[in-house]
Amino acid sequence: MISSSLRLARTSMLALFLAAGALAAPVMAQDAAPAAEAPAAEAAPVAPETVVATVGGAPITEADLSFAAEDLTQELSQMPEEQRKPFLLRVLIDMKVMAKAGQDEGMAETPLFQQRLAYLKDRALRRAYFADTIANSVTEEAVRAEYDKFVADFVPADEIRASHILVPTEEEANAVKTALDGGADFATLAKEKSIDPGAANGGDLGFFGPGMMVAPFEAAAFALTDVGQVSAPVQSQFGWHVIKLEEKRQSSAPAFEQVASQLQQQLLMATFDKTVARLMDGVAIDIPDAALKAAVDSQTETDAAGATAQ
Repeated sequence: MISSSLRLARTSMLALFLAAGALAAPVMAQDAAPAAEAPAAEAAPVAPETVVATVGGAPITEADLSFAAEDLTQELSQMPEEQRKPFLLRVLIDMKVMAKAGQDEGMAETPLFQQRLAYLKDRALRRAYFADTIANSVTEEAVRAEYDKFVADFVPADEIRASHILVPTEEEANAVKTALDGGADFATLAKEKSIDPGAANGGDLGFFGPGMMVAPFEAAAFALTDVGQVSAPVQSQFGWHVIKLEEKRQSSAPAFEQVASQLQQQLLMATFDKTVARLMDGVAIDIPDAALKAAVDSQTETDAAGATAQ
């Protein structure tokens, strides 16, 4: 069973690994880099057991810094890169000092601490299993194969490129339409009359497809049949528009670089679900509290339905 909390934890873990670069984020990095730039020299790898500091004789290693980085992803994302390692080291120094104090006071021997230790061990093993078994299986080849399927299934849709002139009142819109019918240049009139932020570029809105514009505007724009045709004034919540059809085309599948990270995350989710289902097969789960069991079962059914719909 996959409970709601488990799916939430999964999402957090995916974000953690993606943010920390533990997955192949870079499945796309090499493709997205400008070809003209020379590749930056890679820093020599540092052994996890390398000691970066000692606190009362206890070592802090590069591996410890990596573990701390996993727990402090949000904090690290808000500071410059050159400040991250010193910040992590300060956190670990504080941790070592306070851990030693807790050890000296016998806190490590309490039943509650032992329970916490068991939980942290399970969490660490789960994180390691996720990285080694699930994340590592989502390779660049797998993402590209998923992209090939996406392209094969892609259904082109009508797209148009349109320009518009937006004015506050119907009277002004009618005056604009009359001027255009009399031979006025659309782009020039847009720069002079339109209150839309895009007026500076002649009112050009670029290409768009169904569902991307407010309904009255979209209906009027897609009703235009010939390139160069200008609509009658149409009202939306923004004011009154006069629309010119600039181009028509069929949409094409986005480039690999545009969807690679999304496909990567979808593969991670699918691989996670399959792996958990396999691991759960045959495992007996007993929840004595009937109300709690019902709530867990309800969340599981909801999550399963959501996963199927994705």
